Amino acid sequence: MQNFDNINLNNISDAFYNFHNAKPFDHCVIDNFFKDNIADQLSEEIPSFESPFWHEYNNAIEIKKTCNDWNKFPKLTYNTFSFLNSSIFIKYLEGLSKNCPLFADHGLNGGGWHIHSNGGKLNPHLDYSIHPKLSLQRKLNIIIYLEKDWQNEWGGHLGLYSDTESDKSKKLEIEIEPKFNRCVIFDTTQNSWHGLSQVVNTPPHYCRKSIAVYYLTLPPKNVNERCKALFAPTKEQDGDKEVIDLIHKRSNINSSSSVYKNI
Repeated sequence: MQNFDNINLNNISDAFYNFHNAKPFDHCVIDNFFKDNIADQLSEEIPSFESPFWHEYNNAIEIKKTCNDWNKFPKLTYNTFSFLNSSIFIKYLEGLSKNCPLFADHGLNGGGWHIHSNGGKLNPHLDYSIHPKLSLQRKLNIIIYLEKDWQNEWGGHLGLYSDTESDKSKKLEIEIEPKFNRCVIFDTTQNSWHGLSQVVNTPPHYCRKSIAVYYLTLPPKNVNERCKALFAPTKEQDGDKEVIDLIHKRSNINSSSSVYKNI
């Protein structure tokens, strides 16, 4: 199993210094999360965009592929997800974020490998609130970007947004470039609208690659029991009835799978 020797602890603890003062919601950015050789190997283990391993989303609000099947993960990736979900790492996160208790989602619901090729997009959205099988509240996201030699002009930045009216586009507050071996950790319970602020514009043979792990906590009594992500339109989609209808179906656990691919 991977251990603390493979991550840069000083970088993580330094980044959390202003975690609770960050705007528009609690978050931090950690560069060089993994030791260089580990990040290189993890990047190489992510399959190509054309691999049959992927689950595809291709519609007006999200164009991406994901995989959370442990049987598909090579050795280092498997051990890395095991470590990030381990009790020792979760205790470490509890201490840094001052969030307690936190629980692992060993099923990686919504997590695992994520990949966007040229043209990839992801509208601003709120993640699911209540895990559909564990009945725990999603609390922290950890996302680590793993495309080597990433260039700023390739887009695909993580946007953090503030809320406006329901069914309306959101106000972009911060953009975070998905640099290689950069990690973003944020609280998902604070009206935490996030998505890709720019469409991915990569040259051939490059993709926006990342791994994601989500941590859960005990839900408060008045929690919004949302079991699927809730999307918002982009500015260009404001007032588009087809997009609004898609968003409503995508947020409903009974109809969401029917619109994952709806070009």
